[in-house]
Amino acid sequence: MPGKTQVKNSKTTQSVGNKPTKKEVEKSSKKESKTDTFIRIAEPRVKAVLRSLRILGNCSNRNNYEYNTEQVNSMFESITQALLDTESKFTKSKSEQESFSF
Repeated sequence: MPGKTQVKNSKTTQSVGNKPTKKEVEKSSKKESKTDTFIRIAEPRVKAVLRSLRILGNCSNRNNYEYNTEQVNSMFESITQALLDTESKFTKSKSEQESFSF
């Protein structure tokens, strides 16, 4: 396109012409607060986890899959442990997470 050329170097992409690159626009806009960053990042991640759990629920259809109680229990133990581990990162202080004692 005329007037829109990008020059790449090892660290950034610079816009040559009328339009700034996406990175340049982000840098020039107001600095995002930590709360806004958390919401922007966490929301789609939570949605992805919930979607994955809904999709996992499709495996419960006995017309399509065969499984036993031991497999189901093992699956949910792993999911529960991962959830507890993640939750503890939000509720424990940094020193509690990295502490060591005999």
